[in-house]
Amino acid sequence: MIPAAHRTVPGAGALPDGTGTGYAPCHHGEILQGVFLDTAGRRCAGLVTLPLAGLGSRAEFVRDPDSGAEQLDVVPAGRTKARRAAALAVEECARRRGEPPCGGELRLTGEVPVGLGMGSSTSDVIAAIRAVAGSYALLLEPETIARLAVRAELACDPLMLDDRPVLFAQREGRVLDVLGPALPPLVVVGCALGGGAPVDTLSLPVRVHDDNDVRAYERLRTLLRRAVATGDAELLGEVATASAWRGQQLLRHPEFDTLTDISRRVGATGVQIAHSGSVAGLIFDPAAPGTKHRVRSCVRALDNSGIPATRIFTTFPTTKELRNGPAHRGVGRQA
Repeated sequence: MIPAAHRTVPGAGALPDGTGTGYAPCHHGEILQGVFLDTAGRRCAGLVTLPLAGLGSRAEFVRDPDSGAEQLDVVPAGRTKARRAAALAVEECARRRGEPPCGGELRLTGEVPVGLGMGSSTSDVIAAIRAVAGSYALLLEPETIARLAVRAELACDPLMLDDRPVLFAQREGRVLDVLGPALPPLVVVGCALGGGAPVDTLSLPVRVHDDNDVRAYERLRTLLRRAVATGDAELLGEVATASAWRGQQLLRHPEFDTLTDISRRVGATGVQIAHSGSVAGLIFDPAAPGTKHRVRSCVRALDNSGIPATRIFTTFPTTKELRNGPAHRGVGRQA
């Protein structure tokens, strides 16, 4: 069940003549991902994503009541997950309206890099669901959007929620734990490993987690909850690094040791890596002395190591000086 605090549904709208619009953000990989215990003591795959403002997917759905449900076109072609999500959303919304499902046209636009572990497919899927709902003049609840998104792509990121940090069961579409009201203030230097090449997660071996793994992830969950409660960027960085190290046992990025070495040398609190892609970030505490200098040193060290810096962003509203100052070199470059 999605907590009441998450029951707002931003990013959806209705236009005249059966047209709806939808939007969904992306993220910058995970802070924590592993296997955890739910309230019934059952093992669940779960993750905590690092929100990234400014990038996302937009969708427009034009409903055609005179066509059959199978006549649903998607532009650009090939977005099969978004098409499946739109069809499921049509079925849900038509049922609520007491109407037969129909077809229509779904148009997707956005600037989320594909295949880097930033939630591009989930962003498309959620935007599509919201656009379909808008065409019916409906506003679907976050838990409904999560359920449809999981049916459409088997696993989804918690992009249908707000930025409150949650441990989310991505294969079940439910919140396992609300970790607190907001992440600590962070500055993140984003980069792309492997030259930014997409990661084929389906080709990776399936890792079987034992009781020791579950205990380790539960400990990281406890530490992350403490970091959120106390605003401790240092502790959050330690959790993210430990999670990235465990993910590295499968992903095996050749630059991982270089990344953690740079983190230590420039005084970052830790590193975070997308567990289903190649996007990564070095985390800094904005309250620490000399953070701007550390960030500039980090960008130089990444470039000198052949790891492209992609963007610098924060988990809090920034001042003009931080957004436009010299520490923001490379912002907005696509991975």
